Amino acid sequence: MRGTSRQLPDWFAIALVTGTSAAVLVLEILAGRVLAPYVGVNLETYTAIIGTILAGIALGARLGGAAADRHDPRRLIPLLLVVGGALAMSSIPIVRVLGGSTGAGGRGAPSVLLAAAAFLPSAAVLSAVPPAVIKLQLRDLEETGHVVGRLSAWSTAGAIAGTFIAGFVLVAYAAVSTLIVSVGVALVAAGALMAALSRRTAPRELLAAGGLVAVAVGGVALVEQPCDVQSGYYCISITTDPDRADGRVLELDDLRHSYVALDDPAHLEFWYVRRIVGAIETLAPAGDVDVIALGGGAMTVPRYLATTRPGSRQIVLEIDPDLVDVVEDEFGLPVARDRIIVGDGRVGLRALPDDSADVIVGDAFGSRAVPWHLATEEFMADIERVLRPGGIYVANMIDGPGESFLRAETATIRTSMPFVGVMRSPDLVGGFVGNAVAVASTEPLDLAAWDAERRRGTDAGALVDDVDAYLDGALVLTDDFAPVDQLIAGAR
Repeated sequence: MRGTSRQLPDWFAIALVTGTSAAVLVLEILAGRVLAPYVGVNLETYTAIIGTILAGIALGARLGGAAADRHDPRRLIPLLLVVGGALAMSSIPIVRVLGGSTGAGGRGAPSVLLAAAAFLPSAAVLSAVPPAVIKLQLRDLEETGHVVGRLSAWSTAGAIAGTFIAGFVLVAYAAVSTLIVSVGVALVAAGALMAALSRRTAPRELLAAGGLVAVAVGGVALVEQPCDVQSGYYCISITTDPDRADGRVLELDDLRHSYVALDDPAHLEFWYVRRIVGAIETLAPAGDVDVIALGGGAMTVPRYLATTRPGSRQIVLEIDPDLVDVVEDEFGLPVARDRIIVGDGRVGLRALPDDSADVIVGDAFGSRAVPWHLATEEFMADIERVLRPGGIYVANMIDGPGESFLRAETATIRTSMPFVGVMRSPDLVGGFVGNAVAVASTEPLDLAAWDAERRRGTDAGALVDDVDAYLDGALVLTDDFAPVDQLIAGAR
């Protein structure tokens, strides 16, 4: 069959290379959301995904070109489309099974292995289509450069379109699993149609490919989804506390993020929330206050303040509109909807006036890390701008035994607010991964009162006694250099 196949219509060849390349990049964008419930959202996750997809593209181009030299491309391309679509759909059950539904903080396969197992096969198979199409379209060596260049350009254009469409449009309108299945179904349908029209693919080959499709569809249907709501940012779940009937835990991806007691909005379950509230109660002005919350979650602190200081004026900056909807439906909102600014926290804070807040609470996370652009010297300067003189910034952080990030972030905070205190959780004091809370101001702080409040509540933990010594040699994070994920990873 070599050298005997007719060329495809030009528009169809372009559609094949554009569509398959777009599909690969759509899968790459969606992979981050599929993996997030198991490995979180951080630089490591996206590095694993990008590396995996690039490896798949390289492997598919190499093997697809070799296969096109040995087999009729008109027979090969339909199989690649059907198998690629089936493998795309199978990525969902593969991640759910290998990732392991181990609950909050559970870890299954590492991010590189999980990404490779789920997305390398489909990326490789789909990336074998463009070289097969190019082989089919080549008829005159004098036009080799023209044919290869034109189809390669269309392939790249498809990849660009897939990236933009997935990231800017699709994730806002459908669940990630629905989008991946839709991509798979479209590829399978295109392959089946081409096989029917070309009549070059053997029935047994189509039957085997169809069996793979059936397995993939069955896997999607049978393997349980790990969350209640898949938003464009998080895999959101609400679980009930088995020890408290009205207790609800908000889980975002693989992290227990917030706790709400439905019958007691002043109940503070988590250590770090009690320490944040303790800082507000002992270091902020008495009475009603103006508060800005960076990161909403279940809005536990705003909920507490709405109960204990009902005249306080609060603004919540939350990036995920779907999360706000879930919190409203499940728990109710502690502030008016127009006091919730949906969007990036740094952009939202930039729009707020000078000297407009008594308290700013930093509790925005991407997995276990503070988003790097909310941890820099430049961002701290903006926080100081918005705080009134004597106002406090109180921030939750997660770190490991080396405390490299905690030290770096505290040193960074101190570039704008020179009076700083740090309280470490029992886990962190004990040499494990855990929370810490830092508080800062432009005016002296009564840190002894903050620590006394902790001891009255019988909470364990420790206040850093000598902040100067603790921060000696610590890195100051800037917009130009803020290796937040690496600092945390090195501390595990």
